[in-house]
Amino acid sequence: MSRTGKQPVSIEGVTVSVDGSKVTAKGTKGELSVDLLDLVKVEQVEGNLVLKPDNDSKKSWTNWGTSRALVQNIVTGVRDGFSKKLLISGVGYRAAAQGNNLKLTLGFSHDVVYQVPTGIQVQTPQPTEIIVSGIDKQLVGQVAANIREYRKPEPYKGKGVRYEDEYIFRKEGKKK
Repeated sequence: MSRTGKQPVSIEGVTVSVDGSKVTAKGTKGELSVDLLDLVKVEQVEGNLVLKPDNDSKKSWTNWGTSRALVQNIVTGVRDGFSKKLLISGVGYRAAAQGNNLKLTLGFSHDVVYQVPTGIQVQTPQPTEIIVSGIDKQLVGQVAANIREYRKPEPYKGKGVRYEDEYIFRKEGKKK
């Protein structure tokens, strides 16, 4: 039995419409929708969404918790939004948001210009700090991962782009 699937999704402050297997949420930040498999039923009960497996097949039980998490993510996204913070460490490494682009100076012979997709906002409050925010959790995480991929943190000095809460395991340098 799914512990995640059993919990109801609170839709307080969000307008939710259920059309068969399609769930659409409208909130202050925008509108998102998700198509669920027909193996999971969605019901609106007293300000909550309740998801249940359609039948006793193994596939419907395995998709129950995943479907509930997807619905929770769109409801949270249109209500509050999601954000990820990236930190840059290294001498001369910096970032600057320029309209719809993010200009990264990461020690290469050229600057890296990252085209930010629509629906995502990128801010640089300091040259060594990047905040990626938006309403789609998957897209926010993917954009943050793409930016981090340009220069992953190295284990000796920790130089590179890392998540705010990421721990970099440091190695000891070469001995003489």
